[in-house]
Amino acid sequence: MDTAELTALLTPEGLRLLDDIGPLVSTDDAARAVSRLRAAGHSPDLVAAVVGQARLRVRAAVKFGPFADRMLFTRAGLEQATRLSIAARHAGRFRDAGMTSVADLGCGIGGDALGLAGLGIRVHAVDADEVTAAIAAYNLAPFGEAASVAHARAEDVDLTGTDAVWLDPARRTAGHAETRQVTSAEWSPSLEWVFDVLRRTPGGVKLGPGFDRGQIPDDVEAQWISADGSTIELVLWAGALARERVRRAALVVRGGDAWELTAPADSPDVDMCDLGAFVHEPDGAVIRARLIGEVARALDAGTVSEGIAYLTSDAALTSPFVSTFRVREQLPVDTKKLAQALRARGIGTLEIKKRGVDIDPAVLRKKLSLRGNASATLIVTRVGSRRVALLADRV
Repeated sequence: MDTAELTALLTPEGLRLLDDIGPLVSTDDAARAVSRLRAAGHSPDLVAAVVGQARLRVRAAVKFGPFADRMLFTRAGLEQATRLSIAARHAGRFRDAGMTSVADLGCGIGGDALGLAGLGIRVHAVDADEVTAAIAAYNLAPFGEAASVAHARAEDVDLTGTDAVWLDPARRTAGHAETRQVTSAEWSPSLEWVFDVLRRTPGGVKLGPGFDRGQIPDDVEAQWISADGSTIELVLWAGALARERVRRAALVVRGGDAWELTAPADSPDVDMCDLGAFVHEPDGAVIRARLIGEVARALDAGTVSEGIAYLTSDAALTSPFVSTFRVREQLPVDTKKLAQALRARGIGTLEIKKRGVDIDPAVLRKKLSLRGNASATLIVTRVGSRRVALLADRV
């Protein structure tokens, strides 16, 4: 969305059209809406803005639920926004630490600011992009004076009187549509500036889950977060927002439930053991936080092979921090023999998982020519120096 489209949209006529048009799920829905609105005499800028927002609201429902129906977005802003359920958990930490005012530096479309304001915390949100800041202001308008938004650089904000900060440095090129990732040296604000702020002010910084662990300061809490099976972010908490004796944390969220594993440091790995009746795949947040050993000891499990993030055990124990599979049998790794074995078992629906082996699941699936009504999971991995294919069922 450019400035002209936003200007056309932020009018009584534009907002009324957006509410009236309803969800546009498909490309055909959008094309029909464009034709209808243009035939009614609406300007190209208004039509582009209304149709674009209607499509983005459909996509935004995954992150914002029913709130998406009253929000505005840019495509890039939606991609980078924190899910509202996760933003609420971040906000809860600020509230529990006694913070009453937070500066959201690099607020984007306002996802995290919504979580903070929703818990009664005063928010001053800023974004360096004018259109994005205007959209954040619209999204936060229901909170009145409790949430203010400014078009400004994070580095220029006066933090006097602010209890804490929330930072989300731009890790992609500027723009409202297609963007690309940039190196940490190109972040805005810079990582050096962000860490300097956190040394002086309690707060948190949202980073990508693959952030270089070597750059994590020793005096912060590093919390990796997964939501519904995807590892979505790393948050570094500093000052009063960091918990005592916690330097590594894995937060696993599924639907409305959440579980967290914490430790004062990386957890030592467990030893390799013989393949058991069960294989356990640690959640991505657990792997990133290097807390696999904590989970393994709780499950009385060992690793299937050194350097492979699969655990194995004979005990029928499960954990919210792993996906557990009951092993049926070992099958040949050779593709032709594997295909014959799967057809003989009538398996037509196959989930393929792999670690430590150089295969492409999509290519393998095509070669297997699956047929049948049964379903299963195929785990292709390495046990020592030997490749194995395990036919299994999710527990």
